[in-house]
Amino acid sequence: MLQAPVIGISRHRLSVDGEGVTTLVAFHGCPLRCRYCLNAQCQRPDGILRVVTTNELAEELAVDNLYFLATGGGVTFGGGEPCLRSAFIEELVSLIDKRWHINIETSLHVERHHLERLLPLVHQWIVDIKDVNPVIYHRYTGQDNALVFENLEWLLSHEDIADHLLVRLPHIPHYNTDADVQVSRSRLEKMGVAHFDEFNYITPKKDKKTTK
Repeated sequence: MLQAPVIGISRHRLSVDGEGVTTLVAFHGCPLRCRYCLNAQCQRPDGILRVVTTNELAEELAVDNLYFLATGGGVTFGGGEPCLRSAFIEELVSLIDKRWHINIETSLHVERHHLERLLPLVHQWIVDIKDVNPVIYHRYTGQDNALVFENLEWLLSHEDIADHLLVRLPHIPHYNTDADVQVSRSRLEKMGVAHFDEFNYITPKKDKKTTK
């Protein structure tokens, strides 16, 4: 039985991160160091809410079984970077109702074997691209984005994945512009991405000053 550290479990989410009513399971740990991280506790050693086993989590999620089935909802895995917990997710899915929809919020900044394990399980991929420009991406996350695009191309090479993949394109104050976002969207459309979520980050007051 596998275990995983979580930073939070949020129930009764409606059409926020997947269809219908969902429960968000947010894992600890992430390969990125995003400047305006919304879940900074995923990086801190003291940010772990608790460590759960697959059996424990399956039982906890089952409380909302009727909501999931009635609305076409299910479970969304986020974080942090949930793909790093691919083995845990695989074991968990084997324990829950197969009618639940499984969604995953990911940066795709992970080794390919995680995606290969998750591909047969996930109904909806919610991919946070940040920006296609490698300079902007590195300034904002501290990482290179080549791996992200290799993984995105691999996902899109599978039949029907484009219909079940949403790319989030944020306008990040002091890091990219509306024009940058449109460049990102154009490149992604050429790759085969059809569904986008464009939005503006709201930054903390202390971060209003431009960072060079």
